[in-house]
Amino acid sequence: MDFIKNAISSSGGHEDKPVENNTQQNDDYVDKAFAAGVKKSGYNIDRNMQEKITDGAREAYEKATGKHVNEKISN
Repeated sequence: MDFIKNAISSSGGHEDKPVENNTQQNDDYVDKAFAAGVKKSGYNIDRNMQEKITDGAREAYEKATGKHVNEKISN
């Protein structure tokens, strides 16, 4: 039993801490709606690709109309 105690004490006594994920998900209404539609339709599109698609759609809308989309709806 002493070799177990020695092994534990020689390991430095540090505990593995969970990795903190500092990324914020600031989903606007368009992102949330698109993600729900993707999930419901059964497609497997990752989060980054969804963001690119919704950003592209927002930019196309702004270019076509000349109006900015409200930040509350799409950032």
